[in-house]
Amino acid sequence: MYVRHLQVTDFRSWPHADLALEPGTTVLVGANGQGKTNLVEAIGYAATLGSHRVSSDAPLVRDGAQRAVVRTAVVNHGRELLVELEINPGKANRARINRGAATKPRDVLGILRTVLFAPEDLAIVRGDPGERRRFLDDLLVARAPRFAGVRSDYERVLRQRSALLKTAGAARRGGSTGDLRTLEVWDGHLAHSGAQLLAGRIDLVNAIAPHVTRAYASVAATGEGTAPSGRVADARYRSSLGESLPKISPDEPADPEELERALLTELDRVRPQELERGVSLVGPHRDDLELLLGELPAKGYASHGESWSFALALRLASYHLLTQDGAEPVLILDDVFAELDRRRRSRLAELVAGAEQVLVTAAVPEDVPEELTGVRFDVREGEVRRVG
Repeated sequence: MYVRHLQVTDFRSWPHADLALEPGTTVLVGANGQGKTNLVEAIGYAATLGSHRVSSDAPLVRDGAQRAVVRTAVVNHGRELLVELEINPGKANRARINRGAATKPRDVLGILRTVLFAPEDLAIVRGDPGERRRFLDDLLVARAPRFAGVRSDYERVLRQRSALLKTAGAARRGGSTGDLRTLEVWDGHLAHSGAQLLAGRIDLVNAIAPHVTRAYASVAATGEGTAPSGRVADARYRSSLGESLPKISPDEPADPEELERALLTELDRVRPQELERGVSLVGPHRDDLELLLGELPAKGYASHGESWSFALALRLASYHLLTQDGAEPVLILDDVFAELDRRRRSRLAELVAGAEQVLVTAAVPEDVPEELTGVRFDVREGEVRRVG
């Protein structure tokens, strides 16, 4: 899979940009603020309908413009599809495939797959659980686009139920018993959509964990092929169900119906605490991805270098898992080499050099390892110019 052509209009700092791409390595070189990251961000948006830098669409539209447009021509196994996305802050976004009739943006998910390495990845290891949940859910949708709907349904139900908990809790504190029948209905909705999301995440972690272990060993390896600390990296799913989580074999898919029953039981158990606090205490929104070095959590115990190795390992593991699924994703390395020491730069470059398409951004050519040679574009003063 590779992107053959990128065109953006009023996206971020670009009134217009037109970029012909090809398989292999492409390097975009430009000083900070010249817009090189904006270009690869547009490619990432075409794949995920989201940005790795901001949580909403509004900042993606150039100041003074009403909308932004991103067009990508994607080639996969010899077949080319044109994906067009129109970003309309405050209104519904629109999408078209091969210049056909307008469709829902969610329908384009799966046409382009990307794995993006960026300085923000360190937050997956060192940040709060929300960063790790987002990592899991983004990868889950990349593997199976239907989970975009599952995640959206769960978030909608969670908002409704949380609002109802606050209202019911306030009524109880005011001396009224309140009618909890509506809350029981929302319990059912939360358990149903939550069980699907939970099953997907558990299956994903079981699938990616061996890749994480191998990728960490590769990134952190010394000349003898072992990590300097000798500790093995692992990833495990930690559910808010705790001991109530049904036992699930890593070799078998999780059962959503069994998980739904477990969620309903636990919701009933914590009902008094939820009414008292006015928040939903059980469900995928309270879960975490445990990242371990040996038996210790990477967060709080890993050094800066080990944290970077873990962040890189998670992205490499994602790449290997998606490739194993049958569609090798486009690799995007956004200003990541400037953050790494010499050894990790070289190791990462060696590990990604053989991918079908690698897009690299860097402030100066010297930041790019020699292992990643290919087409180079200079990005400056609102222009993208191919060099050589």
